[in-house]
Amino acid sequence: MDIQLLAVPYDSGNRGARMGAGPERLLEAGLESTLRDSGHCVRTKIAQMAPDSWHAEIKTSFELMRMLSTAVGEAQDSGRLPIILAGNCSTAVGTVAGLGADSTGVVWFDAHGDFNTPETTSSGFLDGTAVAIITGRCWTQLAATIPGFTPIADARVCLVGTRDVDSLEGALLDESDVEVVEPKHLRSALPDALKGIRKHVDKMYVHLDLDVLDSAVASANSYALSGGLTLEDVEYALSEIGRDFRIAAVTLSAYDPALVTSGDAARAAIRLISTAARIAGRA
Repeated sequence: MDIQLLAVPYDSGNRGARMGAGPERLLEAGLESTLRDSGHCVRTKIAQMAPDSWHAEIKTSFELMRMLSTAVGEAQDSGRLPIILAGNCSTAVGTVAGLGADSTGVVWFDAHGDFNTPETTSSGFLDGTAVAIITGRCWTQLAATIPGFTPIADARVCLVGTRDVDSLEGALLDESDVEVVEPKHLRSALPDALKGIRKHVDKMYVHLDLDVLDSAVASANSYALSGGLTLEDVEYALSEIGRDFRIAAVTLSAYDPALVTSGDAARAAIRLISTAARIAGRA
């Protein structure tokens, strides 16, 4: 399979800081050679904001989304699988826009719901609004500046491995038609959730935030929690997705190499990316 790696080494608008250091560390850890050894053709691009530009979290994050939408669209048009290495989950807005939001479903592996809006968030972290942006609930004026962006209907979105949801965020989820598959119900609930999305689309965007993993498996970032998925759980879920959908793009996000257990997290990330690429290549 032809793969286009798109590295976005930014966290909250800051290049190479915290989780923004993750994308390039995964490249240094041998991700490209691992994929090539599996028979894939790999090309790599690294996003770079102009060095003299003013970097502010919201401004910079949306500019990166715009850049990513264009890059993902070009990769898709060239028959390459876009695999995005991202510091932040908010890059997903650009990825979905580049794929064609009106024809794409979303499976969102994350310990967190990322369903807050500016009115419900208590942290002020833009990443915590990523799925809310994708479904058209907030930041609508800025989202409209992303090439190809249109909101995705709730019925085409499934959160997997979610176990840390703010109270106001939880109320928004309860009022929505977004499916939430908790870790303990993965194998019983995921097939039905995917069947529901299959009624609407046959192309899937897979978003893998590493903190979907149980912290005992890998503590990928400072938000890691217990009670999450194992590597085998995620691989099972990827197989189920690949059975019913064409995997159109994959994101691996939120890996902070500064943590003590970063070696385990890097190995987990490379394993999951390799699994996703193999399953996508079967289509």
